[in-house]
Amino acid sequence: MCIAFPGKIISLAENGLAIVEIGGIKREVCIDLLADEVQLGDYVISHAGYAIQRVDEAIAKENLALLKEILDNEAP
Repeated sequence: MCIAFPGKIISLAENGLAIVEIGGIKREVCIDLLADEVQLGDYVISHAGYAIQRVDEAIAKENLALLKEILDNEAP
């Protein structure tokens, strides 16, 4: 089972790649599948190194808050 959380695009490159940040972790993802739909500051869901869906900012922030709550309450 996979659980996906939205990441914010913090950098775009001309080669179809972007840097996405999720909870302070930065990853490089390919945005070729969404190239015409995304821009700097957008939130995307990525899987296996590809951005596969653009996500509304309000929903993204709600999901990231849930992720933070889960991590904050994780047993040591």
